[in-house]
Amino acid sequence: MPENIEELKYPIGRYMKPEGYNANELRSWINILKALPMWMDACIENLDVYQLETPYREGGWTIQQVVHHVADSHLNAFIRLKLALTEDNPTVKPYKEELWAALEDTKQVPVNVSVTMLHAVHRRMVALLERMTDAQWLRTYYHPEQERSVPIWEMVAMYAWHSKHHTEHIRRLRERMGWY
Repeated sequence: MPENIEELKYPIGRYMKPEGYNANELRSWINILKALPMWMDACIENLDVYQLETPYREGGWTIQQVVHHVADSHLNAFIRLKLALTEDNPTVKPYKEELWAALEDTKQVPVNVSVTMLHAVHRRMVALLERMTDAQWLRTYYHPEQERSVPIWEMVAMYAWHSKHHTEHIRRLRERMGWY
């Protein structure tokens, strides 16, 4: 049965900001971030150029763009994490992800380069997250597009969702196309 456009855009549902957090949720979010690079390895395994250039939905990004986008996004997350841990509510720089996804590097650089980057960035990110104090989870950065301060715990929840969101784009496309 074909999926509707909402399911294709948001295969795990739209992001819902949690009201708070507890130790079990933090551990779950960290485990997702720890697993993401391996999920991406599995998502792109044995795909050829044609498959990598296939959009996950009509009008959507190609698999290649999705993989590079996740690396770009999570690299920004790592920088935001370090800024929030070392500065008092720093203002972060938003970026236009749709323009980044259209740049030549997303067309020319093999996806395994971005997956390798995810392995490195997530190893460092998780090393920090697993050792944070209660006070550090409450540290914030200011996001000018959202016009609010974002606590680290909330950022981690969002990037855990983001990890599952984009791996499901690829996994479900592979399933629909019979690319096993």
